[in-house]
Amino acid sequence: MSDAPTTEPTEAADPTTSRPNPRKAREGLVVSTSMDKTIVVSVVDRVRHPRYNKTVQRTKRLYAHDEANEARPGDRVGIQETRPLSKRKRWRLVTVLERAR
Repeated sequence: MSDAPTTEPTEAADPTTSRPNPRKAREGLVVSTSMDKTIVVSVVDRVRHPRYNKTVQRTKRLYAHDEANEARPGDRVGIQETRPLSKRKRWRLVTVLERAR
């Protein structure tokens, strides 16, 4: 028996396998693009009130990284969770779903 290392690729090195904890993805409306390479996305989440059972809209403003500065205010965009890029940026722009009219 030889103690030589095997040449099989590990699961962590293979980019085609899915992550054990998949990254969150959200869809929202671009509110601000005044910073360089950063957009502010307003994400609306509809939740059921625990006591009154009425559907309530909760809005969250998320800071997302936009490398090419392609998003404009009013655009509907898809963003995905990523590693911390700055103090408040933990999301990145994936795609522009619909342009503002």
